[in-house]
Amino acid sequence: MATCPPYPTYSGDPTGGGVLRHAHWWQRKWVRYGALITLLTLSGLVILALVRQQTGTEGFLVGLGLAVLPVPLLIAAFRWLDRVEPGPWRNLLFAFAWGACAAALIAIIANSFATKWIATATADPSGADTLGATVIAPIVEESAKAAAVLLVFLFRRREFTGIVDGVVIAGVTATGFAFTENILYLGTAFGTDQLNGDGGIASVTAATFFVRVVMSPFAHPLFTVLTGIGFGISALSAERQHVRRVLVPLSGLLLAMGMHAMWNGSSTFGEYGFFAVYATFMVPAFALLTWLVIWTRQRELRTVREELPAYALAGWLTPTEPYVLGSMRARRVAREYARRQFGGRSAARAVSQYEAYATSLAFLRRRGRLGRANADFVVRERELLHELWRRRDVARPALDHAARTTAPPVPVAAPPWPVHGAYGYPAHPPHAAQPTYPAHPTVPYPAYNPYRT
Repeated sequence: MATCPPYPTYSGDPTGGGVLRHAHWWQRKWVRYGALITLLTLSGLVILALVRQQTGTEGFLVGLGLAVLPVPLLIAAFRWLDRVEPGPWRNLLFAFAWGACAAALIAIIANSFATKWIATATADPSGADTLGATVIAPIVEESAKAAAVLLVFLFRRREFTGIVDGVVIAGVTATGFAFTENILYLGTAFGTDQLNGDGGIASVTAATFFVRVVMSPFAHPLFTVLTGIGFGISALSAERQHVRRVLVPLSGLLLAMGMHAMWNGSSTFGEYGFFAVYATFMVPAFALLTWLVIWTRQRELRTVREELPAYALAGWLTPTEPYVLGSMRARRVAREYARRQFGGRSAARAVSQYEAYATSLAFLRRRGRLGRANADFVVRERELLHELWRRRDVARPALDHAARTTAPPVPVAAPPWPVHGAYGYPAHPPHAAQPTYPAHPTVPYPAYNPYRT
């Protein structure tokens, strides 16, 4: 919890002065990053070759050009949801690359193998295709996409703090997966049109584009977001709640598989089965999850306003900062002011980092107050306070300006008596000379440094 200053001098030594054992070669950061980049690169090259082999070069280029259209909109939407406590871009890049390369490759290989095995075992290719689409594909694809959420949850635990983080990572992963899948479907449709000589609105390519890109660009993100919500609830749980931390993500994964299976099986429900499932199930589910995520975002801002005043009382923040940091409009005003007055983008970036660290501090304090903090609570709290203190010279004036700019006007009723001066008295009484007092010092009171012992 927040402790009244003075704080002991911060030490950048993560070992606390102890002896740090040399990590094994596989525990070094560059080894892990290198292995991950190599895995994703090889997966991307293999999936590129497989898709190009199935669609042809021309079909691949057409599918690529059409499939990329919804990607910026979806990424921007998920990034907007993450504005309260924005995670690093490297997590989003990893999630998108995993979905577009590794998860897509796993899905293509596993789905093809399972469908061929079922067709051989049952001697019913048509039934094998239906079973593969409604049962095998949802299990394989959702498991492959969930692996990215699991990896971020395990290895970027400090940056995975709640439901919104799970939704963003899961949604971006599914966006990458849908991007590769759309290339395959659109490229194949274009090849079919080339063989049949079709074109225009009546073509298979146009119909595929309308269904997959216009009507349901959110389909794959909607499925995988359920898994992300499960991991987000697990992140909010205490460490001692082992059963809950395991069962909730698994429940989210099972729900994602079930929704995916219903979506894939909608074509077997009759001529209008797809539209019936879309209108009665997919759209309401999408609206409900959108409301849940936006409500969670507002709840995070309320948490900032409720938890940070303790640090203002302890001297780490100014009294107005908790309320400025709890308003997205005020945050934006502070960044714009810092950009204009304190050195451009670098100053705005410092204010943005200040806002992010303060938000993480609020979430950390809330977990501690509810008894859900991890064992490194004190260390993490001190690290966040240190990062805030490093950026205070630029952030505090900007946040103070935002507080004065965005504060709602307070109406003041006029007094019923006449007002002569600034405080109701004549400015210069005619019957008495003005006394003289020593001038107040013009130097402001020095800011207190909590790190000074």
